[in-house]
Amino acid sequence: MLYLIDANVLITANNSYYPVDRVPEYWEWLAYMGSQGYVKMPFEIFEEVKDGPSDAEKDLLFAWIQDAANKKALLLNEDVNPNLLRKVIAEGYAPDLTDDEVDQIGRDPFLIAYGMAAKGRCVVTVETSQPKKQRQNRKVPDVCKAMGVTCCNPFDFNRSLGFRTQWKTGPKK
Repeated sequence: MLYLIDANVLITANNSYYPVDRVPEYWEWLAYMGSQGYVKMPFEIFEEVKDGPSDAEKDLLFAWIQDAANKKALLLNEDVNPNLLRKVIAEGYAPDLTDDEVDQIGRDPFLIAYGMAAKGRCVVTVETSQPKKQRQNRKVPDVCKAMGVTCCNPFDFNRSLGFRTQWKTGPKK
């Protein structure tokens, strides 16, 4: 399974439960999983994180994502399929979105289109299902479901890939 991570996964992990400077094992593990091909981040989503605060010394996540080794490990090396992207927007959100609505959606359709591009992919997002939301307000899990893309939250992702703070010592006995 290839896990495609949303920007909110990294941002929330750093801000809430795995700060880069307090739980470095998580970030080492994430980069390692990326280098092994289990975790990737599409360029458009990477740009969401990178477009954050410009003062890298104040934002450790920004500095971490800019590190050449981390970037190489996590960046998905493919281009989005424009037909899939159009399909996600038209069928996952609405076929007649205004320019303002498209701006509000942001880069989520890219993430979902990459999820559709091949079998065995799972979108990882912090967003939770809210099926009553419509048009530009739809949440990633609901659009994934509509498009037939597997989706999970960060905790299921961490569990399925076996994250633990002593991950380098081998499997838990």
